[in-house]
Amino acid sequence: QVQLVESGGGLVQAGGSLRLSCAASGRTFSDYDMGWFRQAPGKEREFVAGIAWNGGNQYYRDFVKGRFTISRDNAKNTVYLQMSSLKPEDTAVYYCNAVRQYFNRMVRWDYWGKGTLVTVSS
Repeated sequence: QVQLVESGGGLVQAGGSLRLSCAASGRTFSDYDMGWFRQAPGKEREFVAGIAWNGGNQYYRDFVKGRFTISRDNAKNTVYLQMSSLKPEDTAVYYCNAVRQYFNRMVRWDYWGKGTLVTVSS
């Protein structure tokens, strides 16, 4: 049974920074490309960024490119999302999941964690 636990969200002013973490268990973490997703109120969940199984390649959607950085620590079974220059439109619940390819939004696991809420005030 895969488990995903996201953390690190909070309330931040526009222009601020946050670092999100996602700890995974129940699978061999290093076997999987991983991705971060987000769901804003009233909107569908969207793919934000992805990272290859070994951390060697990253992918970013245009709306976060240059502001967010995805990374991972396979020894800790954890994927991170460093977010800077935050905007009110980044407000959402953020989730992680394994993805089929680091640049592809198709997820590998049916299970989703509870996510972590990021609120950016203007």
